[in-house]
Amino acid sequence: MEKAETLVAGIEYKVRRLIGQTGKLLEENNQLKTEVITLKSEIEKLESRVFELQEKQKTIKLAKSLNKEEKRTEVKLKINELVREIDHCIGLLNK
Repeated sequence: MEKAETLVAGIEYKVRRLIGQTGKLLEENNQLKTEVITLKSEIEKLESRVFELQEKQKTIKLAKSLNKEEKRTEVKLKINELVREIDHCIGLLNK
């Protein structure tokens, strides 16, 4: 009979320990989920910043090319390309 009580006590101890570990793991899981959300938000901000900087770089390149007094046709082609890109963006916004 003592063997059965010892076995039951051992099982109860192990179950309590598993319940405690489960609680810790759930807490850690929630913390990691929060961290993932924070990092995803930061990634979106950084991607947006990269896009802004790329657009700024294009503008600077265009301004520099205009300052070099390139041929008129090349400048017109660049301006036409930009206008087409703007028209395309407006078209996407209107959808």
